[in-house]
Amino acid sequence: MASQIPEFRHTEVHAIPSVVNQARTAFNAQKTKPIAFRLVQLRKLYWGLKDNEPALLEACKRDIGKGTFEAMTGEISWCQNDIVFVCANLEKWAKDEKAPDIPLMNALLSPTIRKDPLGCVLIIGAYNFPIQLSIGPLIGAIAAGNSAILKPSESAPATAAMLQYIIETYLDRSCYGIVQGAIPETTLLLDQKWDKIFYTGGANVGKIIAKKAAETLTPVTLELGGMNPAIVTKNADVRLAARRLLWGKILNAGQVCLSENYILVDKEVLPALITELKTAMKEFYPDGARASPDYGRIVNERQWKRLKNMVDESKGKILLGGTMDEGEKFMEPTVIQVDDPNDSLIKDESFGPLIPLLPVDDLDQAIRIANEVQATPLALYPFGTKKETNRVLSEVRSGGVAVNDTIFHACIPTLAFGGVGESGQGAYRGRTSFECFSHRRSITTTPGWMEGLLGVRYPPYKGKLAKFLKMNHQKPNFDREGKVKTGLLRFIMTLGAGSVKGGMSRFLVVLLAAIGIRQYLERRAKL
Repeated sequence: MASQIPEFRHTEVHAIPSVVNQARTAFNAQKTKPIAFRLVQLRKLYWGLKDNEPALLEACKRDIGKGTFEAMTGEISWCQNDIVFVCANLEKWAKDEKAPDIPLMNALLSPTIRKDPLGCVLIIGAYNFPIQLSIGPLIGAIAAGNSAILKPSESAPATAAMLQYIIETYLDRSCYGIVQGAIPETTLLLDQKWDKIFYTGGANVGKIIAKKAAETLTPVTLELGGMNPAIVTKNADVRLAARRLLWGKILNAGQVCLSENYILVDKEVLPALITELKTAMKEFYPDGARASPDYGRIVNERQWKRLKNMVDESKGKILLGGTMDEGEKFMEPTVIQVDDPNDSLIKDESFGPLIPLLPVDDLDQAIRIANEVQATPLALYPFGTKKETNRVLSEVRSGGVAVNDTIFHACIPTLAFGGVGESGQGAYRGRTSFECFSHRRSITTTPGWMEGLLGVRYPPYKGKLAKFLKMNHQKPNFDREGKVKTGLLRFIMTLGAGSVKGGMSRFLVVLLAAIGIRQYLERRAKL
């Protein structure tokens, strides 16, 4: 247990290749592959987090002003629960699977799918959730049997130093390492050979990593941000929308890649939404956000200035909040009404507690603007009736969705989380983390006694094509117009449904109807 937070030190650049080579050597020696070894390392990681909770809480407070509640629920306890869940299920996940959809002839080859570790992987974390976004992927990498190097964010130095202490004290140092630093150290890391790179952060750096990885055909998972839209229709519960949208922007002082970047609100309910936002703000922070121990701070001066510039460049009107203090890196949750989709608060990702409201005439306009601002944001938050939210789901793409809420789809630790298109590629969390760092290797075993059956594949091929097609060729059940052909026998057997499943459903309905009619007739006969 750390008695105090260690000093943050950059890794010596000349030492980085040897750190990576050590982890790769351990993987090549098969050290990380046994399930028993993986479980022991995960359990030790759990206790590394548990033993150092006070220091981790202090580190999060020091780095980003994160309060105890948010640091426990969104960082420490989150990772601890993830480890417990993974440990309870790992043996089941790692077992070979019987391959699905195998024709009878090929079943003799015993097709299976084996979950192989990818190798030596690199994980690059982010500052906004400096524990979860580093340890979360590491849990998946260990569970899948990889060796790994973690590069935490240098923008959260106290937490990065604590993670280094935990990894080097509790885990096998020959298999799992950590590199500290900024651009020079990360650049050298990317020059090494990796079997996968997992990156969480901004799109600009994500593009650099993807380009570098492409040089060696290294697979990547990119967890990026996005201009996430929230849509509030005229039929939405405005009070609930205001509370939930405000929470999405006060969490971690808005420094969440999932928080709504802007709100498209029907003009009819705009006044009510503004009123409810003011009410919710007063309820959440009776003495103001600045005095609350629950409200965080912007991570550094550079990010604070960036957010202030966005507000200064906006042509919008501040309706609520607006107080800022550069010395404290404090920025009050700020609601701003804008009138142009090209406003600085909408066209760029704020990654802070700024809440622009853009009034719209109707749902058609809201959907059109959402698609124009960014085609594939990380998240989408529609508020309205089921018919309205279903339409938004159908017509607006995103990595994930929370209907009538914000961020909740990413608050379920066993639900796959990831972006699409501009907001990232790949997913993780729970079982998906294991799969993220695994390769599903297809395996067949051909017994010697099958040689006689395989003669058709060997040349010369004269006279063998007809035999091969007879054994393997499948006849379509559709005509040239794309319509399904249904023979008389199939029509009768499936009661006209065209499929066995549909036929069974219709048979069940008929059976229940027959039973009901029979009971009705029996009652009448007794009268």
